[in-house]
Amino acid sequence: MKRIEMTGPGKSRVIKVPVPSYGDSEILVRVIYTGICHSEYYPWLTAKAGQHFGHEAVGRVEAVGKNVSGWKAGDRITGLGGGGYQEYIVMNPDKACHVPDNLADEDAIAEPLACIMSACLKMKPKAIGDAIAVVGCGYMGLGSIALLKAMGYTSIVAVDKRREALKNAVKFGATETYIPEELPVYYKLNWETMGMPDLTRDGYKTDIFHLGFANVLEFTGTPDGLSLAAEMVCAHGRLGIGGYHNDGLRTVDFKLWNYKAMTMINCHERRIEYEAELCKRCLALISQGVWNFKGVTNHIYEMEEFDRANREMEAHADGYIKGAVRGGI
Repeated sequence: MKRIEMTGPGKSRVIKVPVPSYGDSEILVRVIYTGICHSEYYPWLTAKAGQHFGHEAVGRVEAVGKNVSGWKAGDRITGLGGGGYQEYIVMNPDKACHVPDNLADEDAIAEPLACIMSACLKMKPKAIGDAIAVVGCGYMGLGSIALLKAMGYTSIVAVDKRREALKNAVKFGATETYIPEELPVYYKLNWETMGMPDLTRDGYKTDIFHLGFANVLEFTGTPDGLSLAAEMVCAHGRLGIGGYHNDGLRTVDFKLWNYKAMTMINCHERRIEYEAELCKRCLALISQGVWNFKGVTNHIYEMEEFDRANREMEAHADGYIKGAVRGGI
């Protein structure tokens, strides 16, 4: 079978390797697509020879182990684990889920959907009609906007450097959109907008509880995006960090964070069983029309185009929202 292997920083090749063996309690899957995740962009950019990537697979069951029930050859399957950028993978049935018949293959890549859902659940509204700001409107941000709307947020302010991304945000439920330079001053609580901080407990010169937002979700993965998102949090508000900041250390104005008494929520998830259950719920909600998030995987690549795919993902070339690499089907 074919498999993508890195040869060095930002360079890969397609090699031939044996089809993986599967155990009595495992499923052999022929991959249809593997989603391209931006969390692997920096590892791709700095890769060493022999490294392999990919963790967002959807495919068809090729064969099942004798102890596996509920699955048969030909079933569409997605979920967690198994690798990805190769023609065949092995999956654990406890981390897999069936794909509803009414979903296209490219809409059923469940792993990133589960990441979006886990982040949004950590930022669930206190009441129907709450407001939230989403900073970063790529694939993850757009999915969050659509899900937050379904969860009961009725005022969703989207912020991104790219106007094209903001147009997409409106399609998925954003009620206001801004590039950072055009963000209204009252949507930020920083040293400039609050004036001199008052630590006397005699009150404040500025209404620090109504400048900015009680809920802000960041999905940029960049230092400036993180800083802006933090500035947009009001006093005692919540900052959800969904961006994957894996390209270096971050320096933040913790004095500001400290003063605002804001809560920082790490929106990433490492409980495998929990996230596997979320995969099933995500597909059910999209299948039922509750979560309006289809048609966003709009760039499909062959294995031999993997390096170009990563470059276009970073550049958001040609209307790029989400990309996927074709497997063996």
